Amino acid sequence: MATPNYSYEKRQRELAKKRKKEEKLKRKSERSDTPSDAPSDAQNPAEDTGGAGSGTPPEQP
Repeated sequence: MATPNYSYEKRQRELAKKRKKEEKLKRKSERSDTPSDAPSDAQNPAEDTGGAGSGTPPEQP
């Protein structure tokens, strides 16, 4: 029976971690490049729907 090559598996895990970290930094830098003065739908989704979240307008008294 062949013995497992643990150093190869470890290297593959390290490469996967490095790739994931680089992608995360890339997404983070892309997000920080967008102007912060423009409101984003992802930041305040409740304001767009009247706060109810059901898609119906709020009732007027």
